[in-house]
Amino acid sequence: MNLSREGQFTDVPGGASQRLRNSGTRFRTALCLIITLGSAALGADSWAPSYTSPWAPPHLDQYEAELAAESARPNPGAVLIDPRKIYDLPELIDLAQRNNPATRIAWERARQAAAAVGLGESTYYPYLVASAGAGYERAFLPFPSLTVNQTSLVTQLVRAVPGAAANPAAALHALETKNLNLTAPKVSITGGGSLIADTEAANATLSVKWLLLDFGERRALVDAAKERLMMANVGFNAAHQQIVFEVTRSFYAFGNAREQVAVAMSALRAATTVEQAVKARLDHGLAIKPEWLQAQQQTAQFEYQLAAAEGAVSDARAALFDSLGILPTSDLQVADYAADPLPLAPAESVDALIDLALSQRTDLVIQLANLRASQAEVRAARAAYYPKVSVEGHVADSALDVSIDDSSYFGGTHPTYGAAVTVDLPIFDGFQRLQQLRIAETDLHSAESALDQTRDTAAREVWKAYTDFKTALHQQEAAAKLLTASQDAYASVLESYRNGLSTYVEVVNSERDVASARGIGLDARAAIFTSAAALALSIGDLANPAPHESAASQSYQR
Repeated sequence: MNLSREGQFTDVPGGASQRLRNSGTRFRTALCLIITLGSAALGADSWAPSYTSPWAPPHLDQYEAELAAESARPNPGAVLIDPRKIYDLPELIDLAQRNNPATRIAWERARQAAAAVGLGESTYYPYLVASAGAGYERAFLPFPSLTVNQTSLVTQLVRAVPGAAANPAAALHALETKNLNLTAPKVSITGGGSLIADTEAANATLSVKWLLLDFGERRALVDAAKERLMMANVGFNAAHQQIVFEVTRSFYAFGNAREQVAVAMSALRAATTVEQAVKARLDHGLAIKPEWLQAQQQTAQFEYQLAAAEGAVSDARAALFDSLGILPTSDLQVADYAADPLPLAPAESVDALIDLALSQRTDLVIQLANLRASQAEVRAARAAYYPKVSVEGHVADSALDVSIDDSSYFGGTHPTYGAAVTVDLPIFDGFQRLQQLRIAETDLHSAESALDQTRDTAAREVWKAYTDFKTALHQQEAAAKLLTASQDAYASVLESYRNGLSTYVEVVNSERDVASARGIGLDARAAIFTSAAALALSIGDLANPAPHESAASQSYQR
């Protein structure tokens, strides 16, 4: 096959030309197939054609089917609920701690942080790796055929040494003893060949590298990882505390909602009694029809309030079940707290409770651990400026066999080994270490400010929870007196109305006052329990593995 000046192939046999055409056809076919498949792949990763309407992405049905199958699959970690059992608050808290996904998420984060500590400590051990490989290689080395123009060299020698043509020995002696100014003969390439070598190689190596000195960088990174582990562990406790508080708040809200239903039913019965009294007076000509119509309106209004109270019970039940980590359709019976004794007022002052909170709250422990981790990261960033000293070594067994121009293979197997001590010191890295140090220092300053901010927040939360608890206690006392006075007034006014000594307006007002006083009393009682739990949460004694024996925590426990 030759290439003419016009760039066309000439002197090609017919079979070779056919093979070239077939190769070109196969190449074009493969190229079209690749383009088609690539276009199909790009078209699969598409997006909504317009922002004006919803869109069903490709394979959405597969996701929906997987979600349906996942929801139908029973959760092996879920806690079974006994539908015949009535769960009180401690049992509900235990159920939530074992069933709520938030505790499992926090637990997995703590496990991940512990693994990060182990990852940092692994840098203290030598790095040992074994590798093996085998291969074959065929290579060639071209060797040209050279032609030397000997005539020009002889001519120069005859000119430089008279009689050299007749006496070769004299010419050779002149070349050895005299500094003849002769030019090198011309060499031309007239052809050549190639030397083909086949090589088979196998190698098995065991290498080790051990970092001996890094001026505290590893130690700082391990310290930072340990502080992150402390943050995750305390965050796990914080998740439990939050769950306990949410269950407690939802429990009392649900109980209060159920009690409000009873209040609404009592108010409805009272309205019915008043309506009957008005009807009796109307039948005897002692009342007018508008009073009876107003009595019917009052009864209908209390019926509406009863329906609203029943709806609030359903909402409170859903919120309680959500805090437990179970479905609203679960068959769970919840105990009533009406007979539980009220928590006692804390004996400590608000200043003492604030000091206690500042020493044990989980968010403060987390911020302190974050501050220590930031300090360790600054030390690690500064240690990156110092050299690193390592020791390296390897031992291997290698086999190499070579065949040249289809000759017999020759070679051998020999062990190799070596060791070295290396010192690495970056001279210029584009200011990378400097920027990393600046980032670490800014994180440290942020951690210091975050700790101060969390302290201020903790003090405000303790103060608010303390005042809310004290306020709830006072409100409950006032609500009890209000209820007693309202009931006595209602009974007196109703009796007086029946005897014609009071107006219907006075009866309606006293009736509403009784219903309002009952609702206020229930709200105040629920607020006492909820604010006691909030106070225990604010000082860090709620679900604390080692709580302080403060009066606030004792009041909540009671």
